[in-house]
Amino acid sequence: FMWNTYIRGSSQSHDPVHAVALYAQMDQRSVKPDNFTFPFVLKACTKLFWVNTGSAVHGRVLRLGFGSNVVVRNTLLVFHAKCGDLKVATDIFDDSDKGDVVAWSALIAGYAQRGDLSVARKLFDEMPKRDLVSWNVMITAYTKHGEMECARRLFDEAPMKDIVSWNALIGGYVLRNLNREALELFDEMCGVGECPDEVTMLSLLSACADLGDLESGEKVHAKIIEMNKGKLSTLLGNALVDMYAKCGNIGKGVCVFWLIRDKDMVSWNSVIGGLAFHGHAEESLGLFREMQRTKVCPDEITFVGVLAACSHTGNVDEGNRYFYLMKNKYKIEPNIRHCGCVVDMLARAGLLKEAFDFIASMKIEPNAIVWRSLLGACKVHGDVELAKRANEQLLRMRGDQSGDYVLLSNVYASHGEWDGAENVRKLMDDNGVTKTRGSSFVEAYR
Repeated sequence: FMWNTYIRGSSQSHDPVHAVALYAQMDQRSVKPDNFTFPFVLKACTKLFWVNTGSAVHGRVLRLGFGSNVVVRNTLLVFHAKCGDLKVATDIFDDSDKGDVVAWSALIAGYAQRGDLSVARKLFDEMPKRDLVSWNVMITAYTKHGEMECARRLFDEAPMKDIVSWNALIGGYVLRNLNREALELFDEMCGVGECPDEVTMLSLLSACADLGDLESGEKVHAKIIEMNKGKLSTLLGNALVDMYAKCGNIGKGVCVFWLIRDKDMVSWNSVIGGLAFHGHAEESLGLFREMQRTKVCPDEITFVGVLAACSHTGNVDEGNRYFYLMKNKYKIEPNIRHCGCVVDMLARAGLLKEAFDFIASMKIEPNAIVWRSLLGACKVHGDVELAKRANEQLLRMRGDQSGDYVLLSNVYASHGEWDGAENVRKLMDDNGVTKTRGSSFVEAYR
């Protein structure tokens, strides 16, 4: 009993490895496992995706004669369906009681997770009696594979629904960028009296952020306050900061940030990056200095925001200092976004030659965004020769972007070099590149 208690607790924890270790110690001390031991150990193997260990446990189940126990058999079925052998799972299912809903759901989930939705649906249709779990398994399977029409149809047919059903479909819509459908389904959910949970709200905040829909985001925020009586979890707080930043109200994002009691790296990154990309560079850098006084260690995303802030302020010395701090103190290897921020910082400050030299010293291949940033700065600062060099690199990478040609043509034109501008236009025609028409997008609110 004591061994089983410890193994069960470990299998349900975030570190299920300990459950398998305890099972091994149990064997070393000659304590025989029983029908309660094996389900806990097998659940741990399933969580860890330890196929060989789980198969060895299966062998011992059969040797000790527990293969006919319903709970043990169903746990074995779940293990093989999720991470073992689907053929073995099917054999176990064939030996099971065909009225056992758990066995049906486990096998359906196994085929669905492996991507064989046709077999999963066939099994679902053959089920003598379907419970809520089996409906949710199929709805979730369809959403994960992007078959939203099938998921919605099954959702509407389901005789009963719980929060898992609603979350599966809402989350599926958000995953497939069908964000309006997600918000409409939430309205429907509230209309039938189903209470949302944190998972629901996280999906909805992601939908609002992707749409840039501040009005809907504020409604979701109000619902979160109502649900949690003013309290805010770290996950929801981070999602709210991100949503407000992406919807253009960074001020509200900062207010939410200060309400998060247990701020983590994501909390700091969201507000530092949000402030930087909204042009509030000094506030962004001030918060970074505040972050350095906490126990939260900055990561590569933090420094993208910090370097972007330095670029906006035009403070090259501070930007260089943070770039070297990132590499030397925090041992973060610069990626293309960090390098792009440094190039942008130097170029904005008019240090075009230094920007070119920095690109030449980069350990990673510069991308088109880096060269385009430099080309734009050459236009602002009127450096025709460097603009030509930047444009050559751009055209080597991509020759079909009309904006690259137009930008260089404008550099020539701004200096009265009309022959150069005409040659660029001719090069566009020769390469079959046409200028994209200007357009605008207006969203009307009623």
